[in-house]
Amino acid sequence: MKRILAVITARGGSKRIPRKNIKPFLGQPMIKYAIDAALESKIFHTVMVSTDDQEIIQLAKQYGADVPFIRSKETSSDFATTLDVLLEVVNQYKLMGINFDSLCCIYPCVPFLKGSTLLSAYQIFVKNDIDVLIPVVKFSYPIQRAFRINNNGLLEYINPEYINTRSQDLEPMYHDVGMFYFYKISSLLNDNKQIKYFEMKESEIQDIDTKDDWHYAEIKYSILQKQGFI
Repeated sequence: MKRILAVITARGGSKRIPRKNIKPFLGQPMIKYAIDAALESKIFHTVMVSTDDQEIIQLAKQYGADVPFIRSKETSSDFATTLDVLLEVVNQYKLMGINFDSLCCIYPCVPFLKGSTLLSAYQIFVKNDIDVLIPVVKFSYPIQRAFRINNNGLLEYINPEYINTRSQDLEPMYHDVGMFYFYKISSLLNDNKQIKYFEMKESEIQDIDTKDDWHYAEIKYSILQKQGFI
């Protein structure tokens, strides 16, 4: 049976929203939502949190995640990439004599993520036997109609050839939702990865990078919760 690891990446530092990863979101520490979703999916052999912060370690263990080692200073810096963190986790487990076939990187600020979403995405990941699965959402407005502000301070179309094209005739475009990613561990350092998508709805996602984002997310979550969608 193939072994899969959930890695919740939650360092202590946060510039725009201090202590963002454990700040209370509608009464619960933010990281609890990520841990709950991972555990509820029932697809992971291990759910771990990669962190350099003692308070996050305490909360992660309290809510059912493993923290078998502390993240290094190098992978806790502002310049460390998610790949750096994942490789460190995989290598640390190997030193402990534990190997996994695949992993799911889950970001810590994902209150809208559900266990059923992770399960559905994982089923696509396994069925297609691909290197990477990335959740995406369709742009709500055709990006072919995007403007830029030129050097004269005036608006101009980036793609003027689409000015008179009907919006329904424009190709749909998508962007990364920034919530989770499935990887075959053997492909982490592969530059030619086969990447599959998992499409999500706008109601299932929310960027939380600023205080305003946080406020809107709590309002959105409360509404969806009252309507039974969460």
